[in-house]
Amino acid sequence: MLNTRHPDVQLRPTADGSGTLYVPALDEHYHSTHGAVQEARHVYLAAGLEPALTAVTGPVRVLEVGFGTGLNALLTLERSLTAVVHISYDTVEKHPLPWELVRGLATAPELQAPPLPAFRQLLHEAAWEQPVALTPGFTLRKLAGELQSLVLGFEAYQVIYFDAFAPEKQPDMWTDAVFEHLYAATAPGGCLVSYCAKGSFKRSLRAAGWQTEGIPGPPGKREMTRAWKPKIFVGLSSFI
Repeated sequence: MLNTRHPDVQLRPTADGSGTLYVPALDEHYHSTHGAVQEARHVYLAAGLEPALTAVTGPVRVLEVGFGTGLNALLTLERSLTAVVHISYDTVEKHPLPWELVRGLATAPELQAPPLPAFRQLLHEAAWEQPVALTPGFTLRKLAGELQSLVLGFEAYQVIYFDAFAPEKQPDMWTDAVFEHLYAATAPGGCLVSYCAKGSFKRSLRAAGWQTEGIPGPPGKREMTRAWKPKIFVGLSSFI
């Protein structure tokens, strides 16, 4: 179903040739206008997924907050085609977008070669609330509803993609309670990555127990945030 709170979404181009959606009621884009694909690769894959693929020997479990147009999921699926470990990808969306709308978005040239266009559609048409194996190395589970009310597995995820609308647009998603919820669902040594670099965001993360760092952001943004859940070694009293 189309997001009924913001039904007048508009298709917009971004600087790298890929498309995004604009929500007039919020005066907000789903992605950076400087480039949707390059933002997603920089923030979520390079800063979040790649460290996990290097550090984790078994399956990597990713939780995405905000499925939206499916771009982060598509790029993660693309990366899974060359990864040596399986990627399980859970994604939460309160207001799913219909494929009929998303299919009209411009696609970056790098994502137009088969099999990615077919995978893009499969991501949107996959059943909700159940695991769907889209490839031998990538399993998708789409969860509809509010993140705050979902029961997430304890220490289940190595990577959190936090891609909610900006704090001033969607303040209920940027509370201490939300980051406590995500902290409990993250395995020790796991990370959370977000395009946001606001001080209030980092303070909420630290209040929940995360260790935060500001790292260079994607084009058009000076900084982004990566947060880590401390890993406790048996026999040591300190965190790393």
